Amino acid sequence: MQVPVYNISGSQVSTLTIDEQSLGGTINAALIKQAYVRYHSNLRQGSSRTQKRSEVEGASRKIYKQKGTGNARHGDKNAPLFKGGAHAHAKQRTREDYRLDMPKKMRRKANRNALLAKLVDNEVRIVDNLSFKAPKTRDFQAFMDAMKIDKTALVAIPAEDTVTRNAARNLDTVSLCRPEHLNCFELLNHRYLVIGKAQLEAWLTGPGSQTGKDAKLAPKGAAKKEAK
Repeated sequence: MQVPVYNISGSQVSTLTIDEQSLGGTINAALIKQAYVRYHSNLRQGSSRTQKRSEVEGASRKIYKQKGTGNARHGDKNAPLFKGGAHAHAKQRTREDYRLDMPKKMRRKANRNALLAKLVDNEVRIVDNLSFKAPKTRDFQAFMDAMKIDKTALVAIPAEDTVTRNAARNLDTVSLCRPEHLNCFELLNHRYLVIGKAQLEAWLTGPGSQTGKDAKLAPKGAAKKEAK
């Protein structure tokens, strides 16, 4: 697959050859959905609470006398049937665990397959040198317009490039991430992916490229043990 590479002005300067087979060959929708549900579920904290009558803020005095008003017999205003009152069956569990697990090799295959889906739909913008001299939002917006990006975009910027990150962080339609943290959840939550050529090549050949037995036998990026 030949993918165009642009400069910061939006003009095509070269192409990048990407092996489709290394990204899964074909789009596996079931695998991508499983990984997406897993990432989304793991964002839940499981700490939601509701208040019972003794926890609702407010006075506990009787709102009116028991007899003679023609109204129903009530105590304080914290009863569940009143607006602002307590919950009849308050949720008081300490914490709920929504976390889902998925093998590392499956996660990596899903992430790479999601990138393949973006490439097939022409929603990836590769830049030969994605960096700015000054942290100006106006310059970054001009760059996005030159790339013909009219929807939400995920921009992969290295952590050390603080100038470019500061230039892009004020745009509502732009989300920032580090290139090594690309995953199918973030890719599918945005219409476009903007990434530098060097960063994409590093991601394609980095630890995320190991989706077979070599991921366990000879993992890339593993800390080397000091020789005794």
